[in-house]
Amino acid sequence: MPEGDPSVGTVYLVGSGPGDPELMTVKARRLLEEADVVLHDKLPGPEILGEIPEDKREDVGKRAGGEWTPQEYTNKRLVELAQEGNTVVRLKGGDPFVFGRGGEEMEHLAANEIPFEVVPGITSAIAGAGVAGIPVTHRDHVSSVSFVTGHEDPTKDESAIDWEALAATGGTLVVLMGVGKLPLYTQALLDAGMDPATPVALVERATWPNMRVATGTMATIVDVRDEREIEPPAITVIGEVAATREAVVEFLGNRTGELADHDGLGTTTE
Repeated sequence: MPEGDPSVGTVYLVGSGPGDPELMTVKARRLLEEADVVLHDKLPGPEILGEIPEDKREDVGKRAGGEWTPQEYTNKRLVELAQEGNTVVRLKGGDPFVFGRGGEEMEHLAANEIPFEVVPGITSAIAGAGVAGIPVTHRDHVSSVSFVTGHEDPTKDESAIDWEALAATGGTLVVLMGVGKLPLYTQALLDAGMDPATPVALVERATWPNMRVATGTMATIVDVRDEREIEPPAITVIGEVAATREAVVEFLGNRTGELADHDGLGTTTE
């Protein structure tokens, strides 16, 4: 296909942020209005997806233990739609390149000579903690932060994640997509020497209307998850900074504060 073929549409790899429509970028909003087709994940959230006309939405989402669209299908569909001359938005929760497989889709588009553009979004790895009253870095507590996927089983022989090294850094650890395997990686970190008293927070559906936060320690967080029935999508924040929430939650001016004031869903659980 010749470079610059005017009959070929452009694909935009767009991050929608953690879920609150007001946290989308101006460019993301404009592209959603201009798009002919929007291929979306589950994670953009009901408010954002509800603003997109149904006749131009295609659900290609993935959810652990639920519906699953093969990545190969999504890659193929992006190319097909662009070759038909459509302006295509590939809408992802958070940022396209933070465990969003944006890199794979970008490479596939380039291999098929499809023009594309990356539109970054606010990642829940940072925003999810922040709106819960937890800074991932803090001058008085920690100067480094690591982001890892919770989908990988830490007990497998050739793990891509060095849990021993993470346990030894002393920095904040944010685990995305890690609700299901919480018992496995918390145990891996404890086995590697992490203090059982290390604070932990689970932030479910950050910035969504039904956002919930539960806190505990490395020794208690699995029980907390079960008692509170925390479900995906959620992030896990491990480290001293998780305890800062206790001092600020009453004064938060966002949805987390509202939940704490009205129905207790935002309160901590020890």
